[in-house]
Amino acid sequence: MNYRNVYLRKDGRYEGRVFLDTSGSKRKYHAFFGKTHDEVIAKMKKYHIDLISKTQIRKTFTEVYEEWFGTVTIRIKESTAANYILKADKHILPFFGQKCICKITNDDIYDFIRRKQQENLSNRYITDILVLMKSIFKYAYKTYKIDNIMDGIVMPKKHRVEIRILNDDEDKKLCDILAQKNDLTSIGIYLSRVTGLRIGELCALKWGNIDIEQGIISVNKTLQRIQVKNGLCKTKLILAEPKSESSKRKIPIPKCVLELLKNNRGDNDNYILSNKKKPIEPRTIQYWFAKILKNGNLPSVHFHAIRHFFATNCIKLGFDVKALSEILGHSNVSITLDRYVHSSFEQKAEYMNRIR
Repeated sequence: MNYRNVYLRKDGRYEGRVFLDTSGSKRKYHAFFGKTHDEVIAKMKKYHIDLISKTQIRKTFTEVYEEWFGTVTIRIKESTAANYILKADKHILPFFGQKCICKITNDDIYDFIRRKQQENLSNRYITDILVLMKSIFKYAYKTYKIDNIMDGIVMPKKHRVEIRILNDDEDKKLCDILAQKNDLTSIGIYLSRVTGLRIGELCALKWGNIDIEQGIISVNKTLQRIQVKNGLCKTKLILAEPKSESSKRKIPIPKCVLELLKNNRGDNDNYILSNKKKPIEPRTIQYWFAKILKNGNLPSVHFHAIRHFFATNCIKLGFDVKALSEILGHSNVSITLDRYVHSSFEQKAEYMNRIR
């Protein structure tokens, strides 16, 4: 493109012209104006780049997604990559996959959001999907100068869903059941109850991670089943690094569980839930936990509710929030307070009755 076609007008502004069509009798052009010569040149160059993008880039969203995925997999964890695959294959690609990425509009994005809300996905999960799409469009902009329309998208408002946890009486009943069973699975569930371990962390725990003499649990792995993009199986079980650096931690072992661990200790290389070199995976523990609740006529709650109960109970016992946050493996105390601490109405009433 000829950028020399710029001149100073009588009104003091600079004007540059880009000719669009020379086939007809009358030449068509697009004019650019600016206070300086360089400003006009910059506008002409941007127009040229945008024109190339719109006329030459005909890649589908799927094609750009595959390119983007190839660039990010070298720097993310396998579990994160699996999470991206799940969101893309199940939600994003069926809707946008065959569309030319440069023709996707804001209206298309909002239509997608409405569809996902109609499928009863939470706004938090929809936002996670949109954040992934934003990264893909950012790559498309850097690579092909395609407008990142995600920059102007208003994310759906997140609604906090209160997690059902066991009350004190229900928790006591659960602890009694676990004590009566006294098998490795029950001991493991109780260990989570008194330390706040995540289910994946519990399943990855080996006896070698437990220092009975010092009374310390070292958390440095997590066990999880992830989706596989290629291969004979759709999923696979992996032993991976925890979700963040703060999740790698040392937890003091409460005295109430120390003797149980000492009496049942196995070889250092054995997983504590199986006492074998082969682990028991999280969904199996979740199944057994659900069965224990059902047989004990207790409310059906997710295993993660144990972790929430632990955090709430620690606050009741007067734990320092910073210390509790580190025990839970959170990156900051706000996560601990916002997501994991639940106050009952009775507790709120007790606080209010202290007012004089």
